[in-house]
Formats: sequence, structure tokens, C-alpha cells
Amino acid sequence: MRHDLDGALLWQPRPVLAGYAGDVSPQLAWRWVQDGEAVLVDVRTDAEREWVGFVPGAVAVAWKQWPGMTMNPVFDDGVRQAGASGKKLVMLCRSGVRSIAAAKRATELGLEAYNILEGFEGDPDSQAQRGRRGGWKLSGLPWRQN
Repeated sequence: MRHDLDGALLWQPRPVLAGYAGDVSPQLAWRWVQDGEAVLVDVRTDAEREWVGFVPGAVAVAWKQWPGMTMNPVFDDGVRQAGASGKKLVMLCRSGVRSIAAAKRATELGLEAYNILEGFEGDPDSQAQRGRRGGWKLSGLPWRQN
């Protein structure tokens, strides 16, 4: 039996050992954004947002960019602008891996940054397919596709 069956853990940040403020569920991240407490920063590539979908109103600041998935040279400037209001930053990527690195970097820059667990597409299922287990989209949170 799951200890979080009532869903209470969805509504509280999960602390991490070091490097950034913590991990949050997609639901908590969206609540913070709706309440004006946080800014949603989408750190996926332009191509991912274009082809897989995007969250309306999210600030797009790619962590890595094509070609070659090299570090985005303007990431620091973009994330500083996103955090200029003093609000928390909630970082979203495809799976919740790049957003950890991005949250760590934002923290190094003096910002309060959280990783959104499971990312935009969720964890892989038994056939290694995403979009069927957790994540922003499957949680029914706002998103669009071009």
C-alpha cells in the first residue's frame, strides 16, 4: 500500500541533499504558478517545444540547444531574467533530468529553483515509451501543441 495514497505528498516540495531548492510535483508547480509564487521555466529545446508541446505562459530558456545539444550560451542571462521578480523558479524538461541541472545552475546564480518531477512527458513505461506514466501532460495540466 502506498503511503501517499491521499495525494498529500503532491502538495509539498521534496528536499534534496544539495544544489537546488528541491523537487516538486507538476501539480504543486502549477499551483505555485497560478498563485503568482513561481515562474515556470521550460528548459527543453526549441524543437521539443515545437513538436512535442509547450505550456502556455512558460518562459522558454533552453538548457542545451541544437545542433549537438551544446550548452545554451545565453542560459544564465535567460534564467536571471526569468527570476528577476524574486519569485521561485520551477524548471520543466522532458523527463526531469535536464531540469535538475538547470535548477542547480539557477541556484548557483542566486535564484530559488526547483525541479519538476517526471518532466513534461513523464517516466518511461515497460516498453520505454513516455507519456503514459506521470508528468505534466498526463497530469492534465495546461499544454498546447502547434
